[in-house]
Amino acid sequence: MDDVEHVAHFLVRHGLVVATAESCTAGLIAAKLAEVPGCGSCLRLAVVTYAPEAKTGVLDVSQDLIDRHGLTSEAVSLAMARGVLAMSGADLAVANTGVADDGADDGTPVGTQCFAWIFRTASRAGQPVEFAETRRFGGDRNTIRAAAAEWALTRIPHYLTLARAQHG
Repeated sequence: MDDVEHVAHFLVRHGLVVATAESCTAGLIAAKLAEVPGCGSCLRLAVVTYAPEAKTGVLDVSQDLIDRHGLTSEAVSLAMARGVLAMSGADLAVANTGVADDGADDGTPVGTQCFAWIFRTASRAGQPVEFAETRRFGGDRNTIRAAAAEWALTRIPHYLTLARAQHG
């Protein structure tokens, strides 16, 4: 069983429904999950917001936040996750934004990827539990995108365990 298949079964076992907000990965996170037979019950919604205008218009990411932190930032990935969580009713939001080729205008190195995971039901207080991290992957454009999508999924069990330990 590969890592993504393991995560899909983990989601089903834990009754988690996922929504994704993707920029650099352009839907690969949801697509990798959808490749696993029987995962239909754990994928609710996938939104690709590649352009900044899509992030602000669809996911309600503020332009001020983008201006202050940059498109490739944990702050923007968290805002994207909050946006998709609000529109989806899912238990878990996963978001990604990053640079896969040529570097960014702001000097962000190629391969930099920012992720966010928000668990709606991980705490007894009813407040969503949020995590974000930045990683850098090597390779060509599509290698980076594929690695980022797999990373986003394979970190779900880690962060759910952490959320429950901290807030359960």
